[in-house]
Amino acid sequence: MRFDIVTKASPEQAYQAFTDFSDRRVRIWHRTLDAKKYELRDQGDTWAVAREGSARSPFWVVVRYDLSAPPMIRWTVLESSYGGGGDGFVRIAPADGGGSRIHAEWTTANARLAQRPLLFLIHHGPLPRMVARMWTATLDQYAGNAPG
Repeated sequence: MRFDIVTKASPEQAYQAFTDFSDRRVRIWHRTLDAKKYELRDQGDTWAVAREGSARSPFWVVVRYDLSAPPMIRWTVLESSYGGGGDGFVRIAPADGGGSRIHAEWTTANARLAQRPLLFLIHHGPLPRMVARMWTATLDQYAGNAPG
């Protein structure tokens, strides 16, 4: 999956939203993160490990986030309900005229044979456009509510 968005959130606000692993994470990302599937498993100064999934998705992942090189956020799938792994990143840059331009990419690999058709549709169907719209709305809302 790959997409680019432009949001009203400043680069600092966008980075804060992506890297907040407190109980606020579920409220910030309520459009794409299911509170029942979210669990922060461990966290350090430049990394976090969390279990995440969306409400309408049959999948969940345990992801290790690498926060060591702002404004880039990288992640690696450690466990998944689909039996495979994957990785991805978000790159945040200032947008012309204010706000942020965000480039996101992620992949899945080595999924169970039975899960591969659905994962293909997730990555190549309309879902990337839907996720892009939800992320834009989330970050625009965050820009109106967060300092930074």
